[in-house]
Amino acid sequence: MARKSTETGPARRGRPPAYDAQIALKKATETFWKTGYSGTSLDKVAAATGMSPPSLYAAFGNKHALYLEALARYWETSLAATREALAGDHPLDEALMRAYDAALSIYFSGKGHARGCFVIGTAVTEVAEDAAIRSSVAAGLRTIDADFEARFRLAQEKGELGRGADPAALAVLASATMHTIAIRARAGARRAELRAIARKAVDVICCCTN
Repeated sequence: MARKSTETGPARRGRPPAYDAQIALKKATETFWKTGYSGTSLDKVAAATGMSPPSLYAAFGNKHALYLEALARYWETSLAATREALAGDHPLDEALMRAYDAALSIYFSGKGHARGCFVIGTAVTEVAEDAAIRSSVAAGLRTIDADFEARFRLAQEKGELGRGADPAALAVLASATMHTIAIRARAGARRAELRAIARKAVDVICCCTN
């Protein structure tokens, strides 16, 4: 797909002398989160960060490189939140709800509105034509599945799940629940409603005791 010259820009040069990379990346992420990758021009990112387009080129590269950095940072943050929620000695149902509550905290982290998941809201629409974004999304989804599966295997060892339960299948179900509440959050569903959906899914998963 051809990109505008303002999106590709020159190769990365030396960093500008005065800027905060983390603050700039956060503001860029918020801009992408609001209007999507394709709907966000580099000029719009520049306005949000207070940096000129040449300074953005020098600091992060082109729009694509900046977006991939924002996507990677989001994965890092969201996966860490899920992993932390699933860790510890909490009963399985409590651990799962902790994971969903952590996700909901991210989905409702916008100022006065629900913005859902950054990946689903901005990256999924790009995966068909962008190999780098597709690779990032696929890797992140595999990690979520693996983290849930590890928790279900632990639950099986502790007797919280029956020996006949399939941790890999339950992990996909748990991940799918996270994805659906993200989509519904973006569509305007209330947080209490989404938490109730998560609770029902947890009840179904934890019934697998045979």
